[in-house]
Amino acid sequence: MHTIDLSVTPLREMNATLQALTADSNTRVWEIANPKGAHAIACGLDAGISVTVMGHTGYYCAGMNKQAAITVKGSAGPGVAENMMSGTVVIEGDASQYAGATGHGGLLVIKGNASSRCGISMKGIDIVVHGDAGHMSAFMAQSGNLVICGDAGEALGDSLYEARLFVRGSVKSLGADCIEKEMRPEHIEILTDLLARAGCDAKAQEFRRYGSVRQLYHFNIDNAY
Repeated sequence: MHTIDLSVTPLREMNATLQALTADSNTRVWEIANPKGAHAIACGLDAGISVTVMGHTGYYCAGMNKQAAITVKGSAGPGVAENMMSGTVVIEGDASQYAGATGHGGLLVIKGNASSRCGISMKGIDIVVHGDAGHMSAFMAQSGNLVICGDAGEALGDSLYEARLFVRGSVKSLGADCIEKEMRPEHIEILTDLLARAGCDAKAQEFRRYGSVRQLYHFNIDNAY
């Protein structure tokens, strides 16, 4: 394992070092010491490496990740794993606003709670929140899966497209065009796999599924000016 200490190494240099790694690089396990809430830690990685951040992070940690497995031993600020393409990001604490925003793929696991707009405009990413998620989570979510093992806040799934939402606890309110849907065997299978990959011992049968009623994003002449 190779350690980069942010108390002596500039953030830009740390990111450049990790971004330069390829599939042929020998050192594949990295540790980031003394993050102290810095922004944009471990962004833009594109190699199958393992990175552990030893503390809290600021804005946009692990953004645009491809292939890498990134673990934050603390909580993450706004925009963690934004626009992720693949790989895995695990937050062992809480995540602030818009976690996993616009993500196209990969798995984001939040072992604490997620703040508002978790999964906003998600486009294929899978997100598992072990705790609660704040208001307007999955706003305009297009595809992928958002799993909330606790409670969901107001306006869940507002203006939803085709993402699947699974909630084990209560839902304060549903957003426009979002309804509860039948939990079929294929959804149990998808959810069981996601929970196992996220290290969550909840049972898929304990969840309810929500999705789009598909009346908002189709053209309706009655809505024309």
